[in-house]
Amino acid sequence: MSNASAAAHAVAWDSDPALPDWHGLPTLETTVHADACVVGLGGSGLAAVDELTGRGLSVAGIDAGRVAAGAAGRNGGILSAGGALLRDGDGVLSPDLRRDLYRDCLTELARLREQLGEAVIRPTGTLRLAGLPGEPEDAAEAADRAAEVIDVAAEAAVLRSWDVPIEDYDGPLGRGFYNPETAGMNPVQRAYGLASRLQARAQLFEHTRATAVQAGSVTTEHGQVQAPIIIIAVDGRLPQLVPQLARIAHTVRLQMLATAPVPRQRLPCPASFRRGYEWAQQDRAGRLLVGGGRDRFLQDETTTNEEPTAQIQAWITRAAARIASQPVVATHQWAASVSYTQDRRAPVVLVDDGVAACGAYSGSGNLVGPLAARAAVRLAADGTPPPGYFRSSL
Repeated sequence: MSNASAAAHAVAWDSDPALPDWHGLPTLETTVHADACVVGLGGSGLAAVDELTGRGLSVAGIDAGRVAAGAAGRNGGILSAGGALLRDGDGVLSPDLRRDLYRDCLTELARLREQLGEAVIRPTGTLRLAGLPGEPEDAAEAADRAAEVIDVAAEAAVLRSWDVPIEDYDGPLGRGFYNPETAGMNPVQRAYGLASRLQARAQLFEHTRATAVQAGSVTTEHGQVQAPIIIIAVDGRLPQLVPQLARIAHTVRLQMLATAPVPRQRLPCPASFRRGYEWAQQDRAGRLLVGGGRDRFLQDETTTNEEPTAQIQAWITRAAARIASQPVVATHQWAASVSYTQDRRAPVVLVDDGVAACGAYSGSGNLVGPLAARAAVRLAADGTPPPGYFRSSL
């Protein structure tokens, strides 16, 4: 791992020159009274703040670190609609629920584009590709790719049956399909943009870790929020924050890296490879931002440790070289904690009176999280059950 060992342990999204200056948010050091409190200010938490303030409620939102310092700002920046749940070969969701999830994700994407503009939410479309680019390296990879070609064609057929204008792709990156309805972003830019918009409508606090959540109050290291409605909207370390969810959700480390600029434009849009186990996009400077490899080391990656590891970084450096079709130099490497459930459905559940929790939506493309947060608001405030594509009980 000679390239990656020399790489800075830093998140490449943070060094994007298009990012606005972020002056930060205050730390909560007193007791605040509000109609609602949101724990977590990532993509889902900020959606919850938006939903609550849209009802005319007073809202306090807190985050344990900086906005977008967790998984919300360390992911691949792909805005796909439903992710792995749309490839539901296990029958977890009915065909109608899968279609509803896809359409609701597009509604959330349209909302983001309206809020932040196309300079942030880039309407690039996305590619879904069978295997990594280049010739298979061994017989096992060849067999896996052949099977995935069939899976990709089946997924494309389902999307077409919903009138999605899918286009077949057969080119230098391999075989798969292009979905023009999806998008890409710098996830930090999304979070900064949303937080900046919401500052005028809500009290938002960074570096304010929740130490206890119960009906009517959230206690932090230096203060407290008292509110009858509480939304816990986090992905990483969800079971640690909400022990009631430990039975159905587990924390996993996901890793990424960025390369020095690749001379020729290799990725016309964000792309996922190998059943979504690898993902990548190329920024305006020509850098490849690539993640994945978790399935190669499942036991090691089931952890709350957020340090990049040599074995995963070596794997995704090789993946980046195959995407680039040339050797690459890793300049940044990072990791984040995310959560998964066994059946891939994100939970939206009541965990106490007036307290709704949502999370464990990784692998679903950055749009299911905000959908879950809005559903959690409706559950806590109105008693409205979440859509059937979410898990609504423990």
